[in-house]
Amino acid sequence: MKITSGVRPANEGIEGKSWNILGQTYVPKQVTESSFTWHATLPPDSFVPRHIHDTQDEFIYLIEGNLEFVIGADEAKGGPGDLVSLPKGIPHSIHNRSGKTVKCVFWVSPTRMLYDYFGKISGLTDPAEVERLAGEHEVPFVK
Repeated sequence: MKITSGVRPANEGIEGKSWNILGQTYVPKQVTESSFTWHATLPPDSFVPRHIHDTQDEFIYLIEGNLEFVIGADEAKGGPGDLVSLPKGIPHSIHNRSGKTVKCVFWVSPTRMLYDYFGKISGLTDPAEVERLAGEHEVPFVK
């Protein structure tokens, strides 16, 4: 995985990829061993279940809309222009309760197995299988 120079157009993913992850659209923008970046569109009432990255730091830059977070035991809210930091080892969940579509950019460092995980769960509708695969790709769901 090597960074390529140039501009990747707004709606274009790596190798034309776009993933449907539990009803959310993830468009991978850049991937190397050291980091992975994707654009995400989260429809109203969608969420990312509580999970943990023991090997990665995760960040979210909000472009449009508002999200709610549970980070460890704390609750937080973010809106356009806010940067959310999710350090490795802290369980977190993400919720779009705004009634509007949210657009944001996520990235993790290092990439580890997350890029491969998203490719495997794209289009899956069985939450149990999504959870099982999460555990196999270093981002287990937690209670």
